[in-house]
Amino acid sequence: MNDTICAIATSQGIGSISIIRISGEESIDIVNKIFKGKDLSKVDTHTIHYGHIIDGEENIDEVLVTIMKEPRTYTKENIVEINTHGGIAPTNRVLELLLENGCRLAEPGEFTKRAFLNGRIDLLEAEAVMDMIDAKTEVQRKMALNQIDGKTSDLINELRSDMVQIISNINVNIDYPEYDDVDIITNDVLIPKITKLRERIQRILKESENGKIIKDGIKTVIVGRPNVGKSSLLNALLQEDKAIVTDIAGTTRDIVEGQISINGILLNMIDTAGIRETEDIIEAIGVEKSRKSMEEADLILLMINNNEELSEDILDLIKEMKEKKYLVLINKIDLETKLDKTQLPVDSSKVIELSILENKGIEELKRKIEELFNIHEIETKDPTYLSNSRSISILKKCLKRVEEIEESIKNNMPIDMIELDIKNIWEELGTINGTTYEEELLDEMFSRFCLGK
Repeated sequence: MNDTICAIATSQGIGSISIIRISGEESIDIVNKIFKGKDLSKVDTHTIHYGHIIDGEENIDEVLVTIMKEPRTYTKENIVEINTHGGIAPTNRVLELLLENGCRLAEPGEFTKRAFLNGRIDLLEAEAVMDMIDAKTEVQRKMALNQIDGKTSDLINELRSDMVQIISNINVNIDYPEYDDVDIITNDVLIPKITKLRERIQRILKESENGKIIKDGIKTVIVGRPNVGKSSLLNALLQEDKAIVTDIAGTTRDIVEGQISINGILLNMIDTAGIRETEDIIEAIGVEKSRKSMEEADLILLMINNNEELSEDILDLIKEMKEKKYLVLINKIDLETKLDKTQLPVDSSKVIELSILENKGIEELKRKIEELFNIHEIETKDPTYLSNSRSISILKKCLKRVEEIEESIKNNMPIDMIELDIKNIWEELGTINGTTYEEELLDEMFSRFCLGK
């Protein structure tokens, strides 16, 4: 943390400008060595200066240099940003000069890591920086911004604040039992407080299901027998010829993926190999992948041929997916009906009739998916949720431990033991926003960031 780091903050390639970011105590002095223009050590903070980057007497590039002095910067250190002409050669040459004059090449995410370690942002806000960079929809952008602004962190801070109040009251009871003006914490008093804590955690976790949907999208798997129209459906939804479509059964032998957006929520579409018994080794591998995709899916779209009688393998598929969110799509309604829909062991509200050839039923399918996941409600709400697997997993562990405390209180466990359990949960909650953390966690998390951020 005492050295000065630098990295290219823009995508490498041909463009109008490139930005090289430098952070650290010596950043202004180092850039001053290779800058011909104003003396950067004497300029005001948050100002931009025209000049040239030089190597001895040689002009390297015409640039604009932004000076930002600590502590009002992203990392709370001195930061300099050099705007060079876009392109690989000038950008790399300026970066080389910085390294030769005392900078170290930043590790992935190191600027944001310094912002966290210097107390400018917490861990949830740091994770949201990468979410903002990765945002593909407007809803994803809004959720990431709420996390960057600290709204999501407030949910955790409020939980921890309530727990501190409970811990403090218990400690006063234990240490100063003679005080008459202190509320006596008995099991009867404690149970409502713990119940309220449990309910708040459950509510945050419930709403965070929406956060996961916004961030990761809905993993949607299209399954069915060969030649039922799965690839045609994928192409129709994507409005492009992503998957190969033929009349030959078994054409799709591996999964084919694509994305569509419904009201700002991504559907990660997966077209799978047709599920059937086969002696073709390659096709059999594809069938196995199809079944695995079903297990991992958030939504299963089971396609059935209107022009065929209901088969046992389709009934078996319906049994397999009953615990999942699913829709049954009857395709080829433009052909003669041979399917007896009354034999389908599913609610009629989950059945949609399609003719992909005639573009019928596609919009109804989108509406059904919207209803199934309450997408309209998610899209219209202010998206302040936990959204990453790490923090949700920690909160689930805390919920389980709170439920165990409820049972312990009912079984008359001593109050000082209860206090220790509550304090342990309080510390565990602190790992969500980084109030407490392990160095290995930081290294792993920030390694997923891009260079320059």
